[in-house]
Amino acid sequence: MLPWIDDGTALPPGSSALGPDSEAPGLVAAGGRVTPERLAEAYRKGLFPWYGPGQPVLWWSPDPRMVLPVAEFRLSASLRKALRRFLRTPGCEIRFDSAFRQVIQACALTPRAGQEGTWIVPAMVEAYTAWHHRGGAHSVETWVDGRLVGGLYFVAIGRMAYGESMFAHRTDASKIALAALVAACRARGVPLIDCQQNTGHLASLGAREIPRAAFEAHLVAHVDQPPPLTPGDTRAPLWTYDESHWATLLDAVPPQARPPAPPAPDTA
Repeated sequence: MLPWIDDGTALPPGSSALGPDSEAPGLVAAGGRVTPERLAEAYRKGLFPWYGPGQPVLWWSPDPRMVLPVAEFRLSASLRKALRRFLRTPGCEIRFDSAFRQVIQACALTPRAGQEGTWIVPAMVEAYTAWHHRGGAHSVETWVDGRLVGGLYFVAIGRMAYGESMFAHRTDASKIALAALVAACRARGVPLIDCQQNTGHLASLGAREIPRAAFEAHLVAHVDQPPPLTPGDTRAPLWTYDESHWATLLDAVPPQARPPAPPAPDTA
């Protein structure tokens, strides 16, 4: 029987999720609100919220789990070419955490093939944005001539990264943002990005499925590790853009045509 919870009830473990023969494999619990505190609890346990308008909050832990080991990221020849062109073109920038609300709202509103509506309901936007201001959720953004044209948002706890959603308003804009996140993870010792569920797009980039038990074991080993700081500056935040990180993906990094503009503060 599916547990119904309120805000004062702890989330059950992922191992209690409904099984493959049920109508909702991977569903762990229903109820409560999405808050920064609840999100922190959920992600540490390997759970995430996923529900639609008019539904109660549903908490999931799929088995198997789709993950992207950053050492296995596939940088195709076409994406490598697009990335090099992006890095040497004036007005093209990667930013971290300068426009989180814009990114999550774009992820919510961008139409997707085979999908009606969005699971990123307004309550989710508000909860993740509040968590962003507390340092739990982050964005990677692709900018062209001062316009946000693509990006993704993700969760970071300890040495664990959890990818959430991407959007692109230009070809390859979301892939370039993902490549930037992979490069940052490689440079800073974060070995795995959670992708939650299997898609052909993610598989083409190197993601693969692992058993839930293996995923939860990885969490135990990494969520309580101190988050890595920017090399050489213990005062700097972890998730900032560093051009040198591209060396983990590219044999030679094209010189920037101009230094990126300083990101505007995210006051949303």
